[in-house]
Amino acid sequence: MTDTAAIADRYRRLSDTFTRTVESVPADRWDSPSPCEGWTARDVLRHVIDTHSYPLTPAGLTLPPAPSVDDDPLAAWTQTRDAALDILDDPARAGLEYDGSMGRTSVARTFDAFLGFDLAVHRWDVARATGVDETIPAEDLAMVAAFADRMGAQLHTPGVCGPAVEVPVDADEQTRVLGVLGRRA
Repeated sequence: MTDTAAIADRYRRLSDTFTRTVESVPADRWDSPSPCEGWTARDVLRHVIDTHSYPLTPAGLTLPPAPSVDDDPLAAWTQTRDAALDILDDPARAGLEYDGSMGRTSVARTFDAFLGFDLAVHRWDVARATGVDETIPAEDLAMVAAFADRMGAQLHTPGVCGPAVEVPVDADEQTRVLGVLGRRA
């Protein structure tokens, strides 16, 4: 399997988990406050959708316009996901390189690291806000922890994650990782 194919598979798995959460949100809970200060569950979803353009724009790619998150959150998400998968399933487009904030990278590598992290963490944010299953799969939790370690101090800069929060010494792994991300489980 090529590197871009493996990345597409990981994105597919993460986006499937994210999709199940979006599908589970009761219609009347989209405007519930999320763990992201000042954001509702709908705002978190909008952010996830918007950040999908982050690795595409510098590579000269775009996503087609999606339905409004305000009108149809699920359709907005699934159209974005499907368009992203169409790009990731094409090695030529997925392999396009550009100069990112952390150096030379590709569309696929950015989806694998940054958007993989975002899908796992913001899935928890949406779940927490709306009262659906908050469990982060162990494989995803390990990926989030590794990405947070690589980010170092940048993780806690404005617009990324808040300051780490203390967790009990005997906290489970999900609670510990969320604490590093400034979230209270």
